[in-house]
Amino acid sequence: MAKPQLDRHTALIAVDVQNDFIPGGALPTAGGDQVVAPLNAYIQLVTQAGGRVFASRDWHPEDHISFRARGGPWPPHCVQNTWGASFHPQLALPEAAVIVSKGYDPAQEAYSAFDGTGLATLLAEAGISRLLVGGLATEYCVYSTVMDALKLGFETWLLTDAIRAVDAHPGDGERALREMLAAGAKPTDLSALQEGAAR
Repeated sequence: MAKPQLDRHTALIAVDVQNDFIPGGALPTAGGDQVVAPLNAYIQLVTQAGGRVFASRDWHPEDHISFRARGGPWPPHCVQNTWGASFHPQLALPEAAVIVSKGYDPAQEAYSAFDGTGLATLLAEAGISRLLVGGLATEYCVYSTVMDALKLGFETWLLTDAIRAVDAHPGDGERALREMLAAGAKPTDLSALQEGAAR
């Protein structure tokens, strides 16, 4: 598997690694907690190389349009300032990590980390041209973030060992993975990066 170059033009985007998307949360992804350890390893590699770390989070008001009470598809989740909206306690975000919040408008859905967050501007200001994307969930917020990153012209790497799917319909995750790769995302994993680092 290919590996991305890690340098000051590289950023890791950790997508929505929040308690409500982990087993035990309001909208759990099976195996969602398994993305934490590889993401922590990627965070360490990227920061050591002089890159940047960004983390997106759902930050919903109590009456968000995506909730079933308002006709949306989801149970209430990631409500602002609740345990469910907090990042997984073992996610080792560095102090310099930039947190972007999405889905804070009660009348607007937002899956992508670029949606209403100013992320594209923040990345441009930091001189970032290469993104490593992982987190939750594969076919929703990771997919939307990757597709937006590609449209914006970023060299986009999908961290295949640091994503998990909801699979509300069996195969959703695999379909999303195929679509992201077909659109130009490049797959990589820790073994590829660590093999390169060991040389």
